[in-house]
Amino acid sequence: MSKENKEYVLGTEALELHRLGVQHQAWSTEANIAWKNAGFTAGMTLLDLGCGPGFCTQELSYIAGKSGHVIGIDLSSTYIDFLQRVSDLHGLEIEAICANFLDMNLKENSIDGVYTRWALAWLDDVETVLKKVIRAMKPGATFAVQEYYDWTLLQTEPYRENLYHATRQARESMGDLGGDLDIGRKIPGLFHKLGLEVISTRHMTKQARAHEHEWNWPKSFLNIYLPKLVGMGRLTPQQLDDALEELRGLEDVPGATIQTPLMIEVVGRKV
Repeated sequence: MSKENKEYVLGTEALELHRLGVQHQAWSTEANIAWKNAGFTAGMTLLDLGCGPGFCTQELSYIAGKSGHVIGIDLSSTYIDFLQRVSDLHGLEIEAICANFLDMNLKENSIDGVYTRWALAWLDDVETVLKKVIRAMKPGATFAVQEYYDWTLLQTEPYRENLYHATRQARESMGDLGGDLDIGRKIPGLFHKLGLEVISTRHMTKQARAHEHEWNWPKSFLNIYLPKLVGMGRLTPQQLDDALEELRGLEDVPGATIQTPLMIEVVGRKV
């Protein structure tokens, strides 16, 4: 079964919904830079591809305004239902669609701008999905992608052996799910191949310090995902306890940091 037909790797329970909120806060500034680089503005029809619960979709709706329209597409019915409730509550111009990217039905030449973050990495057939989206873009429309370039950059200072081992196991386990976790490095080439002009690229990463908000992004991910590795047979219960104890202990080390994975933003324009 392709990853497009599987449940989201981290689940869709309430704890993960909260983690996604923390994640969005940590990366919201970067998202807004992407939207500015892509020229998103009022009156546009915008697509949030892989919208999840819609934290970005909601913000994009305020950019598009009442004269515009935002489409949020995600495989999770739980997240789409959540987004629909948010849209109804705030009276936003959002069309929330639950669909597999390979099956989504987008009208040709109907979209002014596309944004996606951490969605393409899980696909087995990225090129086919990109072709569907590009067909739906108007001439001159822009496509802003933010994806991992090098996930292995995730590490801590000072080094902690058990935590390092656990993060390597996390990286390998996600690789087993199909797709390409570091798909970001391939996006400029794919855009060129599919007829998009690359108008900007930039790298993004964060060095999180204990007791600052950005620390909560990798911390919340590790606290949710590492226990899943026990069920996969990649960590023993003792290895999990040791890794999480080292993570907690880092918060008491003056000057400790977590270097997060390297991201890349690529913005392309349909010519």
